[in-house]
Amino acid sequence: MALLPILRFPDPRLKKIASPVEKIDDGIRRLARDMAETMYEAPGIGLAATQVDVHRQVIVIDISEARDSLLVLVNPAIAARDGVQVCEEGCLSVPGIYDKVERAEHVTVRYLDLEGEMRTIDADGLLAVCLQHEMDHLQGKVFVDHLSQLKQTRIKAKLAKQARITA
Repeated sequence: MALLPILRFPDPRLKKIASPVEKIDDGIRRLARDMAETMYEAPGIGLAATQVDVHRQVIVIDISEARDSLLVLVNPAIAARDGVQVCEEGCLSVPGIYDKVERAEHVTVRYLDLEGEMRTIDADGLLAVCLQHEMDHLQGKVFVDHLSQLKQTRIKAKLAKQARITA
């Protein structure tokens, strides 16, 4: 397994739309393992392939306290959504930045597992937020895109300042 470099906002590669996975093979399984290791090390609760500059529809999520409930979704698609919730979100690609984002309260997501089997998951609360957040990445969106233009400008300035300080 290998740790993968995580792209940082506003890297233009985060805007690329991920392609569907045509065939689940050892390469996709290795990608999922490496993404999981990267997510756990970061530490985070979700990671999309787009964030590691692989533009394929693969996400990994683990919202458990024990970090022992890994969920790998290939070609995820929202089949149903309802309700509204506002949660504070952060992102491994936007380090140190948190803000409130409006999302569906409940989602039903269809996806392929690593064996190529079609699965469905019903989610609410944090898992629903995480699924929507990671699936946004596959569409070239970062949670910052849900914020006002003023907030986006301030976040870019703050991250640019952090980069200068650490350089």
